[in-house]
Amino acid sequence: MIKKTHLSILILVTLLSITASSFDGRTKPLPTLREQAVIQQQWLKVRLEKVLPALMRKHKVAMWLVICREYNEDPVFKSLVSPTVFAARRRTILAFYDRGPEQGQGVERLALGGGSNGGLYQVYRDPEVENRELWGEGQWALLRKLISQRNPATIAVNISQTHAFSDGLSAGEWEKLQQALGPEYSKRIVRAELLPLEYIETRIPERLPMYQQVTEVVHSLLERAFSSEVIKPGKTTNQDVVWWLRQQLNDSGYGTWFQPTISVQRKGSGIPSNLAEDAPVVIERGDVLHSDFGLTALGMATDTQHMAYVLRDGETDAPDGIKKALANTNRMQDILMEKMKVGRTGNEVLADSIATMKSEGINGTFYTHPIGDHGHGAGPLIGLWDRQEGVPGRGDVRIIPDSWFSIELGARTKIPEWDGQEMSVGQEEDAVVDSQGKVSWVLRRQTKYHLVK
Repeated sequence: MIKKTHLSILILVTLLSITASSFDGRTKPLPTLREQAVIQQQWLKVRLEKVLPALMRKHKVAMWLVICREYNEDPVFKSLVSPTVFAARRRTILAFYDRGPEQGQGVERLALGGGSNGGLYQVYRDPEVENRELWGEGQWALLRKLISQRNPATIAVNISQTHAFSDGLSAGEWEKLQQALGPEYSKRIVRAELLPLEYIETRIPERLPMYQQVTEVVHSLLERAFSSEVIKPGKTTNQDVVWWLRQQLNDSGYGTWFQPTISVQRKGSGIPSNLAEDAPVVIERGDVLHSDFGLTALGMATDTQHMAYVLRDGETDAPDGIKKALANTNRMQDILMEKMKVGRTGNEVLADSIATMKSEGINGTFYTHPIGDHGHGAGPLIGLWDRQEGVPGRGDVRIIPDSWFSIELGARTKIPEWDGQEMSVGQEEDAVVDSQGKVSWVLRRQTKYHLVK
C-alpha cells in the first residue's frame, strides 16, 4: 500500500508532468510556489522521520544540537526546516533527542526559538522561564533545563576541521553553549562529524522523480543553447550563450548556483583555462564548445557539462578524431561507475579508476563530487582536478546508499584532424547510488556532440 505522504507527492509530480506537457515544448515550468512548498515539506517529513533516527543510532548520538543565529545559519539548517523558513529567528536551537527504538517513539524534535515548522517540531517552552528574555540568557537556561530533563549520554555538536557541512557551530555560540551546560554536561559533548554530513547526503527516493524532471530541463536548455536558435557562427560569442542560459533560468523561475561557462577550442589554439575569465570569444565553424551549467529548484542543485561541435559547410557530423575524444570520457564514466561501491572511500575509488584508465591509454582526470541539497554536496570526494593523488579527509569518507553524485571528469586527446593538437573534453552528469548500491544515471549521459548547424 502506498503511504499517504508518498501518494501526495506522486499526485503532485504527476500534475506537474501534465502541466509541463502542455507547455511550449521548451523549458518545463515549475509548480507554483505553494505547490513546491507542499512537496518540499513532505520530503522534509520523510527525512526527519526516517533518515535522521537511523543516522543518530548509527553514529551513537543520544542528542544532537543545531544552534545558529539569524544570517549565520549552520549549513545543515536549511535541510532541517520547512521551505518557508528562510533564516533562523534571532537564535534558533534545534534539539533532537533519541528516546530509543524500544519505546517506539523515535527521535524527539524540539525547537527553542522559531516555530514548529508545520508541526514537525515541538516548540519547547517552560513556565518557569517563560517570562525571561528567550533570545538571550533565558534561551540558554531553557536549553540547560531541556538537557537536564532528558539526561542524554552524548550531546553532538557541529564542529569539524574537515567537513564544512559539519562545522556549523560558530565560535561565539560554542562558548555560550559550554557556559550554559557547565562541566557536568560539557564533558558529554561529542563531535559527530558524520551525522550532519550523512543527513545532508542521504537522498530519499521520493525526490528522484522531480530531480529527473529538473535534469531534463538542463538537457533541453543545453540542446537549445548549442543550436542555431542561439548560435550564429561568426557573430555569437561564448558569453552570449552564457547569458542566454542565465536568462532562460530566470524567466522560467529556476535558480542558478554558479555562473555558467562556455569555452571554445579550435584548431591552432590552446586549451582554454576553466579558471580564467577571458574576454568574449566569437564562435566560428569547426569550433568545439564545452559547457558547465547548473540550476537550482525545490532545494536541489544540478551540475552538467556537455560538449558541442559547430559544423563546417558540408559537414553532417563531427570529425572522427573529435568523436573519439568524447568516447574516451564516456569510457572514463564507465570505469568510475564500475568502481563506485557502497563502503569504499572516495580515495579508494579514485586510485582504482586511475589505474584502470591508464592501463587503457586514456589521459584523463577524475574530480567527481556528491550533489543534492548543494551543488558541491556532502559526502566523499572522488578526486579534485588538481589532487589526483587523493584528497585527505574529504576523500576518506565512504560511499553510502541513497546518495547522488555528479560524475565529473575530463580527458585530453590528440586530434588527427587538428594535426595532433590536444583537445579537452569535460563531462559531468548526475547519477544515483540507490538503496541497493546500484549506480545509474539520473537521466542519461551525452554520447554524441550537440551539433550547431
